[in-house]
Amino acid sequence: MLWLKALHLIFMITWFAGLFYLPRLYVYHAMSSDDISNERFKIMERKLFFGIMTPGMIMTFVFGIWMLIDYAWNLYSASGWLHVKLTLLVLMLVYHYFCGIWLRDFKYDRNRHSHIFYRWMNEVPVIFLFAIVILAVVKPF
Repeated sequence: MLWLKALHLIFMITWFAGLFYLPRLYVYHAMSSDDISNERFKIMERKLFFGIMTPGMIMTFVFGIWMLIDYAWNLYSASGWLHVKLTLLVLMLVYHYFCGIWLRDFKYDRNRHSHIFYRWMNEVPVIFLFAIVILAVVKPF
């Protein structure tokens, strides 16, 4: 069971690394004006999204579901913290999806947002991280 937790945490950290860095790349991409920079950001964003973030997300869910099946499912009905954590994970999936939409917009030079928008979006994963870690470790309810 500890191996499952360890792998779950490793892939969660990988996923969050991408969630923290990709919007920061979007900030710089939205501020760039030359073709060389734009093409470089497109490559970096694509590799981060498809090479690190998405595999990290998938493996986080694989090991998380495995843990749910193994032992936490018995606690599910009595654990309010787990309900909230799973709800936050669904919201993180939505955020991940929007990161993909913004990636596509930059890919086709259709970005509609300013660098300030992406600066704000860069803070969203911080909120998720704090809430999810506190719920999983402290189990407040």
